[in-house]
Amino acid sequence: MATSTANTKRGPKGKASEASKKTKGYSKATYLKWYRDMLLMRKFEEKCGQLYIQQKFGGFCHLYIGQEAVLAGMVEAIRPTDRVITAYRDHAHPIALGMHPKYVMAELYGKVTGCSKGKGGSMHMFDKERNLFGGHGIVGGQIPLGAGIAFADKYRKEDHVTVCFFGDGASRQGSLHETFNMAMTWKLPVIFIVENNQYAMGTSVERTSNVTDLSKLGASYEMPSFTVDGMSPEKVADAIASAAERGRKGEGPTLLNIETYRYKGHSMSDPQKYRSKDEVEEFKDQDPINHVLNVIKEKKWMSEAKIKEVQQEIKDLVAESVQFAEESDYPPAEELYKDVYTQEDYPFVRD
Repeated sequence: MATSTANTKRGPKGKASEASKKTKGYSKATYLKWYRDMLLMRKFEEKCGQLYIQQKFGGFCHLYIGQEAVLAGMVEAIRPTDRVITAYRDHAHPIALGMHPKYVMAELYGKVTGCSKGKGGSMHMFDKERNLFGGHGIVGGQIPLGAGIAFADKYRKEDHVTVCFFGDGASRQGSLHETFNMAMTWKLPVIFIVENNQYAMGTSVERTSNVTDLSKLGASYEMPSFTVDGMSPEKVADAIASAAERGRKGEGPTLLNIETYRYKGHSMSDPQKYRSKDEVEEFKDQDPINHVLNVIKEKKWMSEAKIKEVQQEIKDLVAESVQFAEESDYPPAEELYKDVYTQEDYPFVRD
């Protein structure tokens, strides 16, 4: 069993596990993709925040700003045929997997052109083509589902790995422990990832648990577990690639406590009184987009003119997504009766 020894309040500055201390070299193409993809996630989410304030769409809205390196690293480490399932902070996940952002924006607007036909909204993004099994609004509800997807693949002898994301707050759910036990017993090809942004809504990890190193949650199941610097796409990619390799070999699940940080509140209604501005700025100093851009500049992989061109391309893409959402139609009334599981001869219905 391998577990991290990190146990610090400020996750990304804590001691990383052996699995993520050394990073392999990544190519120019990878860094250029990381920059473009993370910038798109960032600018898309910033626009979502503006539109929400303008009351262009309602419901809950949980932004991913600051956590982009987690998804950028994941995409580098897995195959397109692998499966992904996550919680309700899920706008960036389909974008990272390659969905055009206009379909995510349309879903936020509740339009029929959205990736879930406008029926899911902010917290329920799905993409069958890219094996995104959804954002889930029930805290921790996706954890047993992720193991179930991995079980199905193993049962069918299909060579896939499931990446199951959940937050540090969801790690308190009892279903996590039931799932960990079964996943280890059956050696399921699943990677459990805590997107540990330090706070469950407005409550810090330190206030909710005597154990602040969440990688230790895997210890009693002898699950390989590591703490990873979630502000570094390189370290995230390394850790997930290693976990995926173990899963494909039939060695079972891995727990990755990926320590990251959200710059915005838990949701758009969060006044953020539980943390200081200095704390937020401390993490912004470790911004993954700036880190990747600095590598690109140091290697002279893009000129200043090309960087500005990419930035304008992203700005235009976000504007296109907003226009698409604005111009799309709302679902017709009959959609209420579609995509609903029914059984006409169900024996327990009484008039």
